[in-house]
Amino acid sequence: MTEKKAIATRDSYGKALKELGDINPKVVVLDADLSGSTKSGVFAKAHPERFFNCGIAEANMMSIAAGLAASGLIPFASTFAMFAAGRPYEQIRNSIGYPHLNVKIVASHGGVSVGEDGASHQCNEDFALMREIPGMTVICPADDVETRAAVKAIAEYDGPVFMRTGRSAVPVVLPEDYHFEIGKAVILREGTDVTIAAVGLCVGAALEAADKLAEEGISAEVINVSTIKPLDEEKILQSVKKTGRIVTAEEHSIIGGLGSAVAECLCENYPAPLFRIGIRDVFGQSGTMKELLHLYKLDGEGIFEQVKTFLNK
Repeated sequence: MTEKKAIATRDSYGKALKELGDINPKVVVLDADLSGSTKSGVFAKAHPERFFNCGIAEANMMSIAAGLAASGLIPFASTFAMFAAGRPYEQIRNSIGYPHLNVKIVASHGGVSVGEDGASHQCNEDFALMREIPGMTVICPADDVETRAAVKAIAEYDGPVFMRTGRSAVPVVLPEDYHFEIGKAVILREGTDVTIAAVGLCVGAALEAADKLAEEGISAEVINVSTIKPLDEEKILQSVKKTGRIVTAEEHSIIGGLGSAVAECLCENYPAPLFRIGIRDVFGQSGTMKELLHLYKLDGEGIFEQVKTFLNK
């Protein structure tokens, strides 16, 4: 088996943002003194006149982004997920969400895969915080291919968007001709025994788990749910009606993220057995990406084991 190419989605964001700036003069970029880490610095080098370093003042950055959007520009505001979703929550809600302004918040370093930076920087609550803001679109792409496509798509979309990218390199699991559409989930692997709905780096892990399950005669359907809000309820329900049960997998708290969104969908439309894989109401801790994904059972082996346990019930 050939080794899959691995690329950090924050790197994919930086490259796509620069290419977007080359063709769209309305695109402006803001960062909270982390452009080297978020990779918005790639845009800054190419288009310094349209890049604004707001310093370690995230709330102010979101307010500036709102003003730029109200002036007809397309601002991309970048910082770490912990400081993008948590610290400026009020400004995002009142200055971006309430007037439904065209601001793109791109949050890097989401989830426990941040690694050695530890719990203070490992944001596992961002999907939940952003989901509850009326009109906010919430996206977390699976790999390099989807991230590049998502950057272009959210620039063309009129309205506020929160998109998470990652610090660490993750395998490229989608083909170059993969079609990304906001609000649409994609079945990556057909199956009949159980549905695995995954988001972000858990998509690759879910595909790995599906391979292991197949070796034991279990047919798992894998869905890439890169848009958490609005959730593609039609695709979720279509799959669950076929398999009869579903597992969600996310590098986020099981409270308020993809698992909660799917639970809400099932309860209102088609009650079915559900198990949520994610961070189970605890904070992260310091360690390597590999160690932490294994510890929290978010790697292929961990998802495989948890799906088997769920099915045995």
